[in-house]
Amino acid sequence: MHITFSGRTALVTGAAQGIGQAIALGLAQAGARVHLADIDRDGVQLFARQHGMTAHIADIGDRAAAHALVDAVLAGDGRLDILVNSAGGVRGQVGRPIEDVGAEDWRAIFAANVDGAFWLAQAAAPPMRAAGYGRIVNIASGAGLRPSLTGIQAYTAAKHAMVGLTRQLSQDLARFGVTTNAVAPGFVRSNPSSERQWQAYGPEGQQRLIEAIHTRRLGQATDIANAVLFLASDQAAWITGQILSVDGGRS
Repeated sequence: MHITFSGRTALVTGAAQGIGQAIALGLAQAGARVHLADIDRDGVQLFARQHGMTAHIADIGDRAAAHALVDAVLAGDGRLDILVNSAGGVRGQVGRPIEDVGAEDWRAIFAANVDGAFWLAQAAAPPMRAAGYGRIVNIASGAGLRPSLTGIQAYTAAKHAMVGLTRQLSQDLARFGVTTNAVAPGFVRSNPSSERQWQAYGPEGQQRLIEAIHTRRLGQATDIANAVLFLASDQAAWITGQILSVDGGRS
């Protein structure tokens, strides 16, 4: 199977680190014109310069900013074929007792993980429908299918919401040639938050986690990127509304 994105334009959010960067590289290597977006100005601009991509700085949890981001891609390339919602994460939070979680912390995680994905899909849907073609791939999590290893209630709830949003968008858009799927990664040491979580487990906890994975290894960002590239490809045209666990068999 040869996957190519020649002539396609892609937008990848959360592209200042880890999984988002691996996805962007994979798309570019397969021929796509890639736009990157992140709230981390320095990180996304540096990566864009290194790889000849276009960087956008945006807080996608804000509806106006998300719509302006899609407008900027359309203004630059005249099309948007692939949207990868990789932005999200825990926003520096850690697991706490439920009574200690405030409204601001709860909303921050939802804004990063769910709101941004919805606003971007909302903005991308009209041009994709008009073109009769589109691929939306959301980065969910194993935490969207079961309780989270992070212990963060908002993160678990947000990723479950991402799973529901993926299926709803599929129902809304697939008839127009726009598929929507999600990848649910297992544990990947791809950013500072996941690295802190890994170190917090200690040697015994780390070993227990690895032994719970059928492949007996942690995932890598490229493992997730490879799944995204398939779901974004023409070969996956009849796959939509699906949540693909990429976790070494842990699920």
